Amino acid sequence: MLVRQSVGVPFSFGTFFKHLPALKRTTIFPYRISRRALSTTRILNSSYFETLCPSQRDQIHLYVDVLLQWNQKMNLTAIKEVNEVMERHVEDSLAVIPPIRNSYLSHCSSSCDNLNLVDVGSGAGLPGIVLAIACPGWEVTLMESMNKRCVFLEHVIGHIGLPNVQVVRGRAENLGQNQCFREQFDVAVARAVAEMRILAEYCLPFVRVGGLFVAAKGHDPEMEVTNAERAIETMGASKLQVCSVESQSPHGQRTVVVCLKARPTPRKYPRDPGTPAKVPL
Repeated sequence: MLVRQSVGVPFSFGTFFKHLPALKRTTIFPYRISRRALSTTRILNSSYFETLCPSQRDQIHLYVDVLLQWNQKMNLTAIKEVNEVMERHVEDSLAVIPPIRNSYLSHCSSSCDNLNLVDVGSGAGLPGIVLAIACPGWEVTLMESMNKRCVFLEHVIGHIGLPNVQVVRGRAENLGQNQCFREQFDVAVARAVAEMRILAEYCLPFVRVGGLFVAAKGHDPEMEVTNAERAIETMGASKLQVCSVESQSPHGQRTVVVCLKARPTPRKYPRDPGTPAKVPL
């Protein structure tokens, strides 16, 4: 959950780095992802990773390498094995791209080559960093509250070499009221952050009128999505589609929920920090 507002925070890399293990790039490159197929209701069965060009695959390998190295000293992911990170984190993140593209082209614009996208509650950079690698024409903003995670994100961006990514530290409730960010993005995405009622209030204030809010959810979010309809409507949007995405999660599939923003979000939203989670709409 996002905790304080700060833009362009100067991180203390030297002090933080000495507690972290040295990177060993050889741990990832021999690995090649399993070809077990993924699918959605609108997307052909495939491994999304295998559709990337060689340089993008190398960048993904570097990202996973750094993620697992830093995860030895700080809590970035509960998954410890390379194969599982690739299958359950990377593939899940890549699976968000086709629904974004399809929905954006159908309802927002004739082109989605240069999207301005925000990943709200980015955590370890999922899905934001993966999206930035796969779609280098997109400008990606990673919003995260925890300073240590922001340090990690800044480091991995520099290590991989991602000129299309920036990190912003702060709470969604505060940043959503900041005119530098409010209704400035074509797309807001979130993965494993909160339930849909809360997530709608976190994310939709960042989306411009005519843009998309895209949430990666679990295998059976029907009740959660239904319960969130009032919150989505209050934020000025409506549910556009719910797309099932086969993945390597314990339940075998995940769901991408896409909402289209038709009206400006009322000025009083998002509410004060902590309120959306304590008193969901």
